[in-house]
Amino acid sequence: MRRIIYLIKRILGMDYKGLFRTVKAIHKKTKISRIKLFFDIVRCGLKYGAGYKDYQLCEWWNLNAEQRATYVTRGINNTIVTLLNDKEYYHILDNKIEFNNTFGEFLGRKWIDMETADISSFTEFLSGLDIIISKPTAEACGRGVEKITVSDYPSPETLFEHLKEIKSGLCEEFVVQHKDISALYPHSVNTYRIVTVLTDGEPHIVYAFIRIGNGGRFVDNINAGGMAAPINIETGIIEYPAFDKDSIYYDTHPFTNCPIKGRQLPCWKESVEMVLKAATVVPQVGYVGWDVAVTENGPLLIEGNPFPGHDILQMPPHVPDKIGMLPQFKKYIKNLK
Repeated sequence: MRRIIYLIKRILGMDYKGLFRTVKAIHKKTKISRIKLFFDIVRCGLKYGAGYKDYQLCEWWNLNAEQRATYVTRGINNTIVTLLNDKEYYHILDNKIEFNNTFGEFLGRKWIDMETADISSFTEFLSGLDIIISKPTAEACGRGVEKITVSDYPSPETLFEHLKEIKSGLCEEFVVQHKDISALYPHSVNTYRIVTVLTDGEPHIVYAFIRIGNGGRFVDNINAGGMAAPINIETGIIEYPAFDKDSIYYDTHPFTNCPIKGRQLPCWKESVEMVLKAATVVPQVGYVGWDVAVTENGPLLIEGNPFPGHDILQMPPHVPDKIGMLPQFKKYIKNLK
């Protein structure tokens, strides 16, 4: 019944212009007839809960029925969220101040709530800091984040007023990342996205990837010009190329010429241990994408996402065997269909 309700909502709310643009783009790439593509996309939506973006990004025209059945689609991802996450507790992860208060033992950096700070507490926070990061309280995907050099302002009072003007939600000490991570791209803090599920009180990692900035930008989010590459959960090695939002793949970083594929990432074991512990703090939210930064002193949490994406690691060439991530989820979520 839940799936039927979801499909009805999807049909009523579908971006049909986007669907037809997708059909046109795939036709141009593959020469498959538009009518055949249209009806195949609709059929995949009804049978597998796949959106037209799932179909395009994961190249479903190259998959048979058995292979398609192994993919986590938009509909299945929504089902996992519904099964494991209670929306009443989302605010703990979505609100950055609540997140910092709840997961303080994993932060590893100074921070201050700008909504309650006065000039005295703010001046104390700035002590010893050269660079700070300003964030809105509830935005995502790097929106509203500002990197600030403290010396660019003549006084703490001037900087304080600027932050009030831009309605900063909180400020944090800038994270100086591990040299091996900085070598990939030095202008952003490049984070591990490690996704966990909590079932029967036990946390498990289902997939992981590294997000890497690009183009001189100081955020690593793929929606802000960055790229992503899968991480082998057992070894912490990047086994496949990185890719960006335009589905361009990179064995080496275009900005630094640093090799990506085959790279051993630092502090992987410690990062795994940290997120597995963090995953038990708010058990009402059992499906979380954790963003982890790594410093010379070890890993620390940046934030947690209660609605992780599902398509990033199911795009060619990250699935050479054409088997999606659903079997990995089914290992731990027994009632997932």
